[in-house]
Amino acid sequence: MTRKRLSQGMIQVYTGNGKGKTTAALGLACRAVGHGYKVFIIQFMKGNSEYGELETAKRLAPYLTIRQMGRESFVNRENLDPEDVKLAQEAWALAREVVLRGKYDIVVLDEINVAIDFGLIRKEDVLRLMAERPSNLELILTGRYAAKEIIERADLVTEMVEKKHYYQKGIQSRKGIEQ
Repeated sequence: MTRKRLSQGMIQVYTGNGKGKTTAALGLACRAVGHGYKVFIIQFMKGNSEYGELETAKRLAPYLTIRQMGRESFVNRENLDPEDVKLAQEAWALAREVVLRGKYDIVVLDEINVAIDFGLIRKEDVLRLMAERPSNLELILTGRYAAKEIIERADLVTEMVEKKHYYQKGIQSRKGIEQ
């Protein structure tokens, strides 16, 4: 049986300081899986096994695959740990392979914009991959600090703007909501 494929893939960017960038990408992934598309998500700079989407991916396999490529701790932009650099480069190598292999319909590079801004991934390499991707592949790049050139190259850009957040009241991230 032949699996249906997208006739035309687009490039989407979810950026900005507001909450919801990864959540939007995950929602799109779930919708796509519901239509029989295959989705691969690479989470740059994330290594927290508590994220609920990891359990969701297990239940939706083989249509949804998520790979975390980072440590549990936050990356210090001012003092990059060699382990963070190594993990980001491994994530980038996987991203190139997954995008160019053409096995998936949608590829999400979660927090790639932050990885670029922190200097873990070269912006020029991401722009090249955007140009080289198969025309029927939907490519989604998330994270704050999206570079101007990436925004210009994308077909759809959504900027999440924070107006109010309960974090300002001291409420930490909650399982099932932010995790």
